[in-house]
Amino acid sequence: MNAPLEPVRGGPTTPRRVTRAVDVGGVTIGSSAPIVVQSMTNTDTADHIATALQAAQLARAGSDLVRITVNNDDAAKAVPKIVEQLAKMNVGVPLIGDFHYNGHKLLADNPVCAELLAKLRINPGNVGQGAKRDTQFAQIIEIACRQDKPVRIGVNWGSLDPSILARIMDENARRAEPHDGGSVMREAMVVSALESAAKAEEYGLPGNRIVLSCKVSSVQDLVAIYRDLAGRCDYPLHLGLTEAGMGSKGIVASTAALAVLLQEGIGDTIRVSLTPEPNGERTQEVVVAQEILQTMGLRAFTPMVTACPGCGRTTSTFFQELAQRIQNHVRAQMPVWRDQYDGVENLTLAVMGCVVNGPGESKQANIGISLPGTGETPAAPVFVDGQKTVTLRGDNIAAEFQAIVDSYVASRFRRKN
Repeated sequence: MNAPLEPVRGGPTTPRRVTRAVDVGGVTIGSSAPIVVQSMTNTDTADHIATALQAAQLARAGSDLVRITVNNDDAAKAVPKIVEQLAKMNVGVPLIGDFHYNGHKLLADNPVCAELLAKLRINPGNVGQGAKRDTQFAQIIEIACRQDKPVRIGVNWGSLDPSILARIMDENARRAEPHDGGSVMREAMVVSALESAAKAEEYGLPGNRIVLSCKVSSVQDLVAIYRDLAGRCDYPLHLGLTEAGMGSKGIVASTAALAVLLQEGIGDTIRVSLTPEPNGERTQEVVVAQEILQTMGLRAFTPMVTACPGCGRTTSTFFQELAQRIQNHVRAQMPVWRDQYDGVENLTLAVMGCVVNGPGESKQANIGISLPGTGETPAAPVFVDGQKTVTLRGDNIAAEFQAIVDSYVASRFRRKN
């Protein structure tokens, strides 16, 4: 089961934007709740075993909510099996159903699917065209009302409702000083989200069951759109740079966009939409989302390891290997530690490579080690809560330092009942 969400001290000086609170399967989005991390499976949802296994991996990595594609009847019928399989694995992560084009029919034909999903995600740009749009949108909202399910109305610039875009373009053409094309597109996205939310409320969905998003793949456009959207409504906002890309490009782009908005108090739940490397871990998007929030002081998920970048004083790779070993160790231990100890995610560690900044940085962490640089005395002082406690030497430094970390966790953090 996922641990309760906990905020950390610090964070932006700008207060969080005041929003309504939306309950999603026991996880609160908005209001004063900690910012929620989301992820999405990329399995064939009809393969309920593969989907449940990946959803469990994402949840164990720290995803508070997991979204799954529901694109056909087989996928909708698989939802109860996925929920059952997750229960067998003792994973209680709320599932979100992602619907495009045919959501009204799938939800109507598969009421158990609607019942078991914690939230529905719909795209106003492809819920239906022309006269069918309002009818099919209303059908989904009516099902959400009957099942008491929240809905994310997710606008995406790759599937923006052409009728809204045409209307905004016509209005812009009549202006004495028309805006540029980018401004028109951004306004159309915001209008699509707000008008769809207003329509959902007209159909009976309470305002505290609505989350909005307006996703684009340009950093500057995303920042501009969400600043505008945040100023025009009090619905909780889901942040994410869509189609962020692969590897460092996707990580940097997502971080650049989300950090600006989060620093301004905008955003209640986030997803980092990374393209995984071939056969790569889907959980990377969860780790990146967590690290964005933790490095900004908004939430804590796992002990943070400070490590120096290395220079001509650190020609050995030992400090790099130790930093990697400790970082991997604490991430591997976190599922166990999280269940056993209160506050262990706030632990700080430092692995430093030479005498220049090593002792000073080590003293600032709960546990730090200052390894000898090139030409320095082959000794590694260890500092615990600012005080030097032992000097390690020899070939077992890594194992001994890891044992110190484990001992500290067991002795300094309160055991849960």
